[in-house]
This record gives sequence, C-alpha cells and structure tokens, in this order.
Amino acid sequence: MTEPKTYTLEVPGCVLHYDVREAEETTEPVLLLIGSPMDAAGFAALARHFPDRTVVTYDPRGSGRSTRTGDAGESTPELHADDLHRLIDAVGGGPVDIFASSGGAVNSLALVSRHPEQVRTLVAHEPPTAQVLPDREQALAAVADIRRTYDREGFGPAMVKFFAIVGHQGEIPADFADQPRPNPAEFGLPAEDDGSRDDVMFAQNLITCTHYEPDFEALRAAPTRVVLGVGVESEGQLASRAGTAIAERLGGKPVIFPSNHGGFLDDTYGVPGDPDNFAVTLRQVLTEQA
Repeated sequence: MTEPKTYTLEVPGCVLHYDVREAEETTEPVLLLIGSPMDAAGFAALARHFPDRTVVTYDPRGSGRSTRTGDAGESTPELHADDLHRLIDAVGGGPVDIFASSGGAVNSLALVSRHPEQVRTLVAHEPPTAQVLPDREQALAAVADIRRTYDREGFGPAMVKFFAIVGHQGEIPADFADQPRPNPAEFGLPAEDDGSRDDVMFAQNLITCTHYEPDFEALRAAPTRVVLGVGVESEGQLASRAGTAIAERLGGKPVIFPSNHGGFLDDTYGVPGDPDNFAVTLRQVLTEQA
C-alpha cells in the first residue's frame, strides 16, 4: 500500500476531501472506510491492516477538510449518500466494499437503498438509528432534548447529555431528559457557552441521523450484501441495539466485533479500541461468500 494521496471533489454545497491508499496489482474492489461525523483521520489505524486493498477514506461534508460552500443547515443521510455516490464514481464507479461506522453506517444504508449497484458488500457497524428501536419515542425525545440543550446552552452541556444516551444500557426511560447530569467540566468539556452553533454533530447531523428510518424493502431487494456489526463491549447501548434491530429486520443477526463503538480506533483517541483484532474480524466478513 502506498502513502495516501489526497484529492478533492466538488459536490453540491461542499468540496469533499478524500484520501486514496493505492495497492498495486490487487484484484479486490476498492475498500471505503467511512464515518460521520468522524473524518478520514479516524480510520488510519484500520487502513494499515489492508495493504492488499486500495483503501479510500474521506471527510464527510462539514467535517475535517470538507468545507461546506452552501447552506449551513442540517445534512440528511440522503445528502451524505449522494456525496458517497459521487465519491465512488470518482474512484472508479464500483462496485466497492464499504466498512461504515456510526453515522457513516446510517449514510451507507441510504446509499445502498439508492445506488445498490455501486456496493458489493456493506459492513454497517452500530448505526445509531433510534427510529428502529422499540423504545423509539423515548429515544428520539432524548435526542431532541440534546439538540435543544445545544441550541440553548452550547457544546459542553449538550455533550454531557450525548455521553449519557450513547452509554446508557437498555431501553431509554421516558424521563431520561429530566435526569440530573454532571457539570461538563468534570469531563474536561467547556462549561461556558462560547456562542457558536456550528458543531458538525449537534448542528448538522444529530437529528437527521438518529431519526432516519432505513428503506428495508430497498435493502432486501439490493444485490449488495448488507452485514450489520456491533461491538462486544457495546451490548445494550443504543447504537448496538439499533444495529441488532436492523439485522433482524433484514432476516439475519449482527456480526460481533471486538471492543466498543469505536473498536477500530487506536490510542490516538481518548477511548482506544482494538484495531488489530477488529481488522481480523472485518477481513473475515469481507472475504465470506454472500
């Protein structure tokens, strides 16, 4: 695998930045590693485990280097899916294999629903689609409260509530939004409101991502092999429960990956995962026959 080369791609309302790690003499499809709002930097450790594949990573619109040029409002999974559709065209048209994490998994499900011919295998790891949960009303209400907190009080207080919901075990109680929360400073977060309201997760993706409902009819009809993944340490958490629910709706069970929601991350980040063993499981999934 060569060192990554960076390219840009103009899409409606944004200039996307993406990186290509070229593998010489490979016969395997391009492998996309994507997240949202996580940008390309978060997949560096995982990419190193696939020297036999041409690996593409990118910064979603509004994240990292991908600066939006148009409306600064919310971005839907369908809009991100259109970006991915154009990105796949730019790197050869596909079909590609995709490993997608968190919001990226949601966006990739939207991509397969709309452009299934572009994706051979999608591994969607812990998509936080609260809409598919049996406790959807409580979960969506709690998410909406996070957004209101962000609009009213800023980043730190909203992030404390975000930590609480993503780490909660089991169904979300009806009074979740009213439960007392610690001071943001206890997490090293800013307690004072700086007045900004342009955070890529809270302002752009939180509501549209969690409220997205997959098109199960289109996913079942697609030639794409769709595999849901969940972390062994994430059992009972919202994103893991959603991944399991989607897998069941598609007639299967999720693949259990090592570690947590960010199991592919190395110690560059605050909560390291287990990228070595995570990559082993991902390779096994990608090489299995449909």
